[in-house]
Amino acid sequence: QVQLVESGGGLVQAGGSLRLSCAASGGTFNVYAMGWFRQAPGKERELVAAISWRGGSTYYPDSVKGRFTISRDNAKNTVILQMNSLKPEDTALYYCAAARTYTGVQLSTTSYDYWGQGTQVTVSS
Repeated sequence: QVQLVESGGGLVQAGGSLRLSCAASGGTFNVYAMGWFRQAPGKERELVAAISWRGGSTYYPDSVKGRFTISRDNAKNTVILQMNSLKPEDTALYYCAAARTYTGVQLSTTSYDYWGQGTQVTVSS
């Protein structure tokens, strides 16, 4: 059983930056592909970044491409989401998730086996 704990959320002005961290425990971290999702009130949960188990492959949807960067440190069991040039529409609860797979980045929520509790990101205009 893997436990995921997110941190780093907060309130930031538009154009600012935040760095989200996800700490994993209770499992072998480097066998998991990782993802960051977000969910705004009244909207579906959506993927904002994904990274393969070795970190060699990443994915970003067009909505965040060029602004968000995902990275992982398997020695420290952490995955980071660096968010720059934040916009009010980035406001959401951000979740870290882990998928036990060696098959590259995972794009669907159903591919992920473990989820964190989320960290709130609020971007003011």
